[in-house]
Amino acid sequence: MGRDSGMAAQRARVTRQEPSTLRDPQGRSGPSTSSGSSRAQSRDEHGRGATGSGSLRAKARRERAALVGLIAGRARRLEAERSLDELAGLAEAAGAEVVLRVLQERPKPDPSTFLGAGKIQTLALSAAETDVDVVIFDNELTPAQLREIEKAIGRKIVDRTQLILDIFARRARTREGKLQVELAQLKYLLPRLVGAGDALSRLGGGIGTRGPGETKLETDRRRIRTRIHAVSEDIEHVRKRRGQLRERRHKASVPTVALVGYTNAGKTTLFNVLTRADAEASNALFVTLDPLVRQVRLPDSRELLVSDTVGFIDRLPHALVAAFRATLEETADADLVLHVIDASASDRDRRMAAVNLVLSEVGAVDVPLLEVYNKCDALTDDERRRLQDRDPAALYISALERQGIDELIETVASRLALDVRRVTLTFDLDNPSDRERIARLYRHARVVQHEARDGQVSIVADVPRRLLSRLGAE
Repeated sequence: MGRDSGMAAQRARVTRQEPSTLRDPQGRSGPSTSSGSSRAQSRDEHGRGATGSGSLRAKARRERAALVGLIAGRARRLEAERSLDELAGLAEAAGAEVVLRVLQERPKPDPSTFLGAGKIQTLALSAAETDVDVVIFDNELTPAQLREIEKAIGRKIVDRTQLILDIFARRARTREGKLQVELAQLKYLLPRLVGAGDALSRLGGGIGTRGPGETKLETDRRRIRTRIHAVSEDIEHVRKRRGQLRERRHKASVPTVALVGYTNAGKTTLFNVLTRADAEASNALFVTLDPLVRQVRLPDSRELLVSDTVGFIDRLPHALVAAFRATLEETADADLVLHVIDASASDRDRRMAAVNLVLSEVGAVDVPLLEVYNKCDALTDDERRRLQDRDPAALYISALERQGIDELIETVASRLALDVRRVTLTFDLDNPSDRERIARLYRHARVVQHEARDGQVSIVADVPRRLLSRLGAE
């Protein structure tokens, strides 16, 4: 009797979450329903779906997910709940429907089942009651923990790393992006391959282990290692090609600005505003995966390049950072990094720390950095004033509302040493190299006056200081 009451108390601490919207397979939202009436409205008295067609309902059904978090050590409940909220956003981005949330407090993770045997039993009962398809853990699980938890719960188990890899695989569009995601997935999968029993993982070595030679498990591992080697070579070619493109840009003396930031901070919206592009921007996680580089022409005709990179996230899998190093090197090689911060996020300090950690991993800590607080239109006047008092050197904008963009452009121009010096240059039109210098001058400087007389050209121009020697203006 005491055990039953204890189990009931544990179940009481599990939070059920009924979905507030129905979505079709493409992720479009349907009409909202209250959590209490969603089941009643979904079936009529004969048990048919609200659409009148069971097949249509089956087609529209998404995977029902349970989220599991752990409050361990000195971690605080508020931080754990915020992390679980972020996990819910990741699950939505992967096409799942969150119906159950579980938070467990313990000094440290259980080495076998992560949560402990009792809590795993409670989770299994709750998952059965809510008809859960997949259980998602807000941590990276060891291969042994994955096997034990799946055996105890009897449902598909996914950890945070695997979930992020799945989202990246969905969003990759270019061959480069797909290769990088595949490499990260293969490295994640390799230690998690399992065979049908211990005997399948050994070759010869005693009675009962002799036989056909290499087993399926060893074959799979060997194939994965071979594929990892092949994909790594392809990515190395990508890295070299990107390096050549960067070198070409350096020779053209065009400065590069890299946008970085936590996922869903508004980088792509800002990128579209600055470059007048139409890259896909959405209020979702990891919409931008493949890097974009576009040219920006300033009001005085000077040029620079702006790159939009993949968004970062707290505890970004190391396999992904390693796989995307060829892409992230764009950031390390930029002339200026704009760290785009979601000013409206309650946990922005944690997000900023996560971005700074990834920047250090890719060797971009020495690149000049400018902090840009975006989504300031969502702040009250008092909140904005407090934020500005705390970080007066940063810029405060709203890319969506086009607020503060002019100040941002002026600051970027100044930080890139685009402050100019007015010079007067004379060229010989019969000299091919002089004609090339004139073209370069029009491309990188602002021409104030142009006079041609007797085969000679005199040009008065405002030349960026960083280009004075290259344009022969010193």
